[in-house]
Amino acid sequence: MAGAPLAHCGPSEIARQSIEAALAASHRHVFAVLLWFVLLPGPLGALLYRLACLLAERWQPRQADEAFGKFAQQIFRILDWLPVRASAAAFAVVGNFEDAVYCWRQQAARWDDPELGIVLASGAGALGVRLGVAEIESEALGAAAELGIGAAADVDFMQSAVGLVWRAIVLWLILLFLLGLASLVG
Repeated sequence: MAGAPLAHCGPSEIARQSIEAALAASHRHVFAVLLWFVLLPGPLGALLYRLACLLAERWQPRQADEAFGKFAQQIFRILDWLPVRASAAAFAVVGNFEDAVYCWRQQAARWDDPELGIVLASGAGALGVRLGVAEIESEALGAAAELGIGAAADVDFMQSAVGLVWRAIVLWLILLFLLGLASLVG
């Protein structure tokens, strides 16, 4: 629904979509890039991940014979496997751990993109908010299933999502500092 007009949507729907977009963007544009920056020598890893992400987004396989689109999707799934789980784990550590892990294990596979569903389910559980569309509505609309437990998304949860992302960034920076310190000492 990205890029669609939101005039017909209520405040709860706008908040839900904003939280989903914020969690997905923080994973794809910050955490995954940072992880690949650390795993491969410097900017090479970050550049490789972003390039794979862009190619996977641009060349969606529309027909059965589009080999490059399938290849781009497969390479991106391989490169995104570890960062998805690292981002979800970070959200769980800095949020409500039990609910985040529960949602990750029980609900992520029901999302349209199960890999992104891991990040969104963990983030929703960590925040204590319901994202996605309710199962009854999703069957009628053909949309993604509901993720998370707790209250429906509203403006207050948008502030909580920003706080969750910032806490996860601080966690990643502390881990990077400790990793750098360990490499200096050892």
